Amino acid sequence: MTVAPGTKSAAPAGGRPGILVLAGTPIGEIADAPPRLAQELAGADVVAAEDTRRLRRLTQALGVMPKGRVVSYFEGNESARTPELVEELLGGARVLLVTDAGMPSVSDPGYRLVAAAVEQDIRVTAVPGPSAVLTALALSGLPVDRFCFEGFLPRKAGERLSRLREVAEERRTLVYFEAPHRLDDTLAAMAEVFGTDRRAAVCRELTKTYEEVRRGPLGELAEWAAEGVRGEITVVVCGAPERGPEELDAAELVRRVRVREEAGERRKEAIAAVAVEAGLPKRQVFDAVVAAKGAGVL
Repeated sequence: MTVAPGTKSAAPAGGRPGILVLAGTPIGEIADAPPRLAQELAGADVVAAEDTRRLRRLTQALGVMPKGRVVSYFEGNESARTPELVEELLGGARVLLVTDAGMPSVSDPGYRLVAAAVEQDIRVTAVPGPSAVLTALALSGLPVDRFCFEGFLPRKAGERLSRLREVAEERRTLVYFEAPHRLDDTLAAMAEVFGTDRRAAVCRELTKTYEEVRRGPLGELAEWAAEGVRGEITVVVCGAPERGPEELDAAELVRRVRVREEAGERRKEAIAAVAVEAGLPKRQVFDAVVAAKGAGVL
C-alpha cells in the first residue's frame, strides 16, 4: 500500500493507526537524555534516525538495544522515505524519530513526516529533550519574554543580507543557528544591518566540554569571529530598540504634510498621518501647518 500525498488511507481493519514519536536527543552531554528516550528506543517498532552511526553511539551510551527496525531518515532521503514510514504508521507501528541532536523538525528532518502523519489522522507525540534554541536563549543574558527562531540564514551574501533586513525592526529577541565557517560573515552582516552596537551572544558547544558563551555588541563579536571559531553555534541577537517620537522640526513636519497633499490626500488626513508617522500629537503637526500657512510657506 502506497500513500499518495494529499490522500487519506484508513487504518487496517479492526486495528488503529500507530503513533509517531518525536524524541529530543542530547545536544552535548549524554546525561541530559530524558529517561523516556531509552524506553522509546527499546520499544519502538521502527526507529528513524538522521544518522544511524550516531544513533548506535547514543544507544550504546544509554545501554539500550532497539528491538525494532532501524532506518535512516535524513535530508537526502526524507521525501522518499516519508511515505514508507506513513505506511508503517497506518499499519499500527510505533515509529520513533530521532535526529543527531535536539528536537526533530526544528532545523532538522521531521517536518515532512509530521505533516504527512497529521494528514492521515495519525497521532503524533513527543519525548521532550534538550534544545539548543532555549538553552542559548536562557544563557544569552538578553530579553527572553518574547523571541523568534530564524533557523539558518541563507549561504549567499546577498540573500543573507536580504533576510536580515526583513527583521531589522523586529522587537523580539532573534535566535539563529549557524555553521562555524560562516559565523564571521554572518556576524559582519548582522552588524551591517542591525548596527554594530546591537547586543548579541554567540553560544558555542552548548553543554559540551568546551562550552563558551561570548556576549557583546555585534561589531565586537564580528571581529572576534574573524579569527575563526569551531563547534556547534547558536547566535542570539537582541531585538530592535523601541523607537520614541522622531525629533523633527516644524519645517520637516510641514514638508511631509505638503508631500501627502500633493499626492492627493486632504490636509486633515495628511496631518493625522504625519502625526502617526512621527509619533507626535496631532495638535503639534496642526500648529506647525497653521504657522507655515500664516507665514505664506504652505
